[in-house]
Amino acid sequence: MRDKVLILNQDFSAIAVCTVHKAFLLVYLEKAEMVTKANGSVLRTVSTSYPVPSVIRLQHYVKIPYYGISLSRHNVLRRDNFLCQYCGTNRNLTLDHMLPRSRGGETNWLNLVTACSKCNSRKGDRTPEEAGLKLLNKPSKPSLLTFLKLHLNTQNEDWTIYLKVNTK
Repeated sequence: MRDKVLILNQDFSAIAVCTVHKAFLLVYLEKAEMVTKANGSVLRTVSTSYPVPSVIRLQHYVKIPYYGISLSRHNVLRRDNFLCQYCGTNRNLTLDHMLPRSRGGETNWLNLVTACSKCNSRKGDRTPEEAGLKLLNKPSKPSLLTFLKLHLNTQNEDWTIYLKVNTK
């Protein structure tokens, strides 16, 4: 039961991912309904078997007060795919402030990138342009949907239609 289940709000918008155990309890207690079943998997009791949920939808709409990803070292690394944004290596990773803090740079999604210790030392107290470094990807603040879509350790095809990102 290490599989994950996508939780949809009542309006079918993706809001979270949980364990199969928690999803089953929500369905069993009638706080959610099963939208999609996992392929052939079942949960068994002494007398009954239940299908394993893959996607569930809450019975009542839940207002989400904060709809974003918290800024943390691990989330910046995940956003950058655990790759140095200057040379592309995946070894000895650190965080780098593109505009150094000593020069007024803030600690936010748009100023932090993943960098290997070699590139971070080479850059030093300069901007990437001053150090002659070019970014592989421009940093951005991820949305919940892009984070769920790109960084979950699952290839669940049942989730695809609910994790479509609006590109307006």
